[in-house]
Amino acid sequence: SVFLELLMAAGIFSRFLIDLYLFLVAILVDFLAMGSFALFGNKKYLNYYYLYTGLASIFLLITLIIYPVGKIIIHHIVFGPLPLMVVVSSSFVSFPAAFFIILIAALSYKKSRNIKLLSIIAGVIVVSIAGTLYIAAIPVFLYYAEFIGILLLWIGFK
Repeated sequence: SVFLELLMAAGIFSRFLIDLYLFLVAILVDFLAMGSFALFGNKKYLNYYYLYTGLASIFLLITLIIYPVGKIIIHHIVFGPLPLMVVVSSSFVSFPAAFFIILIAALSYKKSRNIKLLSIIAGVIVVSIAGTLYIAAIPVFLYYAEFIGILLLWIGFK
């Protein structure tokens, strides 16, 4: 997704690249949640989450195909309103994923008192707030929050 952001900043974009970017950003959080479930060690919940995330990802793909995103690149920055169904379907992917990452990190912190888990929680919260502000048409913090959030996640997973 960062590579796609660089392409878009260089003025190279199409509907396919924008749709791919929106899909990858949502799925990235989902992959982190799957990893958290796998580390948590409950295979039953992991399998349920695999099923949910597969269905939610298909829903996101279908909405990206059916509802054209339109021009969300303004002055070489990802900015602009998304169709409501794209917001809803991407929320079905990313919000539960963020919730479960935070929940599993909090439960793991309660057991281990590993301070890095707090960094993971903070990173997910920062990135989630940025995504919410983007949806609310306040994208100015998006790139800063992505950077800070990913840095906090990196510190936590390191």
